[in-house]
Amino acid sequence: MPKRTRKPDTAQNALRVVEQATGAQLTNAPKRKDHLAVELGRRGGLKGGAARAAKLTDEQRTASAKHAAEARWKKQERAVK
Repeated sequence: MPKRTRKPDTAQNALRVVEQATGAQLTNAPKRKDHLAVELGRRGGLKGGAARAAKLTDEQRTASAKHAAEARWKKQERAVK
C-alpha cells in the first residue's frame, strides 16, 4: 500500500485557482443543510427513543441493556490490548 504524501495535490490546487479566477464552481461541493429540516429530524429522533422505550417489556429492556453493556465491555477490552 503506498504511503500518503503530505504534499498538497497539484491538480486540486489548480482547480481551486481556476475556480477563484473565473468565479465559477466546477466541483460538486456539498450543499449546506437546511437548519429547519435538521431541527425537525432531531425532534423526531428525540420522540422516537422515548416511544420505543415505552413499548418495550421488562424482559426486552433487560436484554437490550445487557447487549449494550457487553458491547461497551468489548470495546474497552480492545482499547486496553
